[in-house]
Amino acid sequence: MSSRICVFCGSSSGRGEAYLELARATARTLAGAGYAIVYGGGRIGLMGALADGALEAGGEVIGVIPRALAGAEVAHSGLTRLHVVESMHERKALMAASSDGFVALPGGFGTMDEFCEILSWRQLGIHDKPVGLLNYGGYFDRLVELFDAMVDRGFVRPDHRRLFATAGSIEALLAAMRMPKPD
Repeated sequence: MSSRICVFCGSSSGRGEAYLELARATARTLAGAGYAIVYGGGRIGLMGALADGALEAGGEVIGVIPRALAGAEVAHSGLTRLHVVESMHERKALMAASSDGFVALPGGFGTMDEFCEILSWRQLGIHDKPVGLLNYGGYFDRLVELFDAMVDRGFVRPDHRRLFATAGSIEALLAAMRMPKPD
């Protein structure tokens, strides 16, 4: 079985083509390195660009989407595997159990929810898998500043602040995360 990276990203495209190209390039890099991708199962926005980029590069792509969102997010029909689950809780649990590491690309509230939950699970010792923020163009700068303020004000321990990595490119992020190489 190959190593799997769960990628959290937006079902929106963001402004301009840059974020879509980021998702496609990330997918090509991951697939080219032999990683399978686990993601939210949609075919629109960054999620769709991610899936299509990996598939075009010959990669394995596993989607996990709640039944209620399958129509709204327009579930991707061309994936290696698509799991349709009953709830967001089931989606996140299956994505976590199916993955060897986690990367967040730009996105909105859902992306932040998924990233923060997987990070808090690592803090609590529920898993010990690498976690990273792909801080393309400084997208996550303010979030990282907030996390640093949480440390400064005593709400997050310094060792917990080091539970995730940040980098501006997927190659640098994988190195910073110490992501295990695929078999």
